[in-house]
Amino acid sequence: MFIRSLAAALFYLSWMVLFLGSITAGVCAKVTEDFVWHHLETRHTIIHYRSIEDLKQFDRKIAYHTGKWGVLSTIFRSNSDTIHDKVTKKTDGIFEKAQQLLDMRKRMDKVNIYICRNKKQLHDNYYKIFRRPCRYRAWYAYELNAVYVNHQDLDEGMLSHELAHSIIDHYLLVRPPRASAEILASYVDRHLFD
Repeated sequence: MFIRSLAAALFYLSWMVLFLGSITAGVCAKVTEDFVWHHLETRHTIIHYRSIEDLKQFDRKIAYHTGKWGVLSTIFRSNSDTIHDKVTKKTDGIFEKAQQLLDMRKRMDKVNIYICRNKKQLHDNYYKIFRRPCRYRAWYAYELNAVYVNHQDLDEGMLSHELAHSIIDHYLLVRPPRASAEILASYVDRHLFD
């Protein structure tokens, strides 16, 4: 009798493990799927995005072009650039302009740029890293050398400001006080198109 009830208990236990395991596997697959990041490596950055549509939205929000923009170059400009080419040119152009404005030109580790889909995703990432609520529209994490932006609320000035924080922190031997770094980053934001 004892062996029969033990066998029945083991049967039900194994059935429960299989059942719960299948549910857990489904949940893990969804969580993993939600956290898939694609990468675009440029000369100065590594851009992390969730979908090509997120990258297209990022491209639409950043109105920054490098090179000579005369009348003829505008008319005969190549439309054959892929979305990856466009984003690469804009991002590297902003990074190099920020280095120029700050007069902080040296080879640095690539900055990670995470393109979040919305404000909630931006704030969730902030909370995961810092364990406190986020009050920012975009932000930079020194420890990760990473900039987080929300493509729904983004412009080239905001991106240049956050990239400037990375440049400043990794150029100087000692990180400047927060207020000083903020003044320098704001300078880059205001003079990006000069």
